[in-house]
Amino acid sequence: MSGNQAEMTNQTEITRDKFRTVGKNLEKMESISRPSLTFWQEAWRRIRGNKAAFFSLLLLIAYGLLAVFAPMFSRYGFDQQDAYAMSQSFSGAHWLGTDSLGRDLWVRVWMGARVSLTIGLLAAVLNTVIGTVLGGFCGYYGGKLDMIVMRIIDVIYGIPSLIVCILVMVVLGSGVQSLVIAMVMVGWTGTCRFTRGEVFRLKEQEFVLAARVMGEPVFTIIMREIVPNIMGLLITQLAMAIPGAIFQEAFLSYIGLGISPPQASWGVLAKEGTRMLKVAPHMLYVPAFFICTTVLALNQLGNGLRDAFDPRLRGTE
Repeated sequence: MSGNQAEMTNQTEITRDKFRTVGKNLEKMESISRPSLTFWQEAWRRIRGNKAAFFSLLLLIAYGLLAVFAPMFSRYGFDQQDAYAMSQSFSGAHWLGTDSLGRDLWVRVWMGARVSLTIGLLAAVLNTVIGTVLGGFCGYYGGKLDMIVMRIIDVIYGIPSLIVCILVMVVLGSGVQSLVIAMVMVGWTGTCRFTRGEVFRLKEQEFVLAARVMGEPVFTIIMREIVPNIMGLLITQLAMAIPGAIFQEAFLSYIGLGISPPQASWGVLAKEGTRMLKVAPHMLYVPAFFICTTVLALNQLGNGLRDAFDPRLRGTE
């Protein structure tokens, strides 16, 4: 009982003057706990949060900068031969060794990166642009245009793309321009089908109907109203298409239908390395390493972009 009496005594000591009225903190109540971000800001935040995708992006930026500046600041030319330094391994004078003619592999790798990355990026961008425009018109109009384009795509799908590329290269000859044309002739079909399906889905939405009622031209409706709504998916497809184009260039150059020596590309370097595999294995391992890491980084970046642009994942983190 004495304990209960002491507890009641302590409770009675709590008086009204021991409290103070705080009131409403309108600034805190009306503040937004999470910052307001645009679609692209949110995508960039999520890419930075994806360690694999962000590291891949940094690696690709580093490769691009080295491809531009490394040959400019090297004391060796990409076709400069040295009879006293043939097939040397890694050294202080030649960081990645030399090839069978004594040419510095560091310079040739980054000159090859210029060619391979340019071809891959250019072919992927052209495929995306052509496929988006054709797919947009096919999905919006339908009818005979849609039927003709879809039958052409079925024919292209029925022929292995590698055979088409080889035939084009045989007719046009080797070179960067021929490689890009060969890749574009068969590479736009996937983007065209994807865009066509998305336009079919979006063309009956209210914002498209409103633009149609206001009298906007069809091209403007497709490019201003529909394409921005699938831009994230198109960018993801573009990132996933670049490694395929790089690998295709490397293969065509490897079998002798791509870049002609003494010009360098990663495929040409790999072809030269296979002939010297037993004598100087680094000649194959060096270009193979850069091909593999670039393709892997682009695939990881494509996966990160796909997750970053997925609207279903917004607000879940």
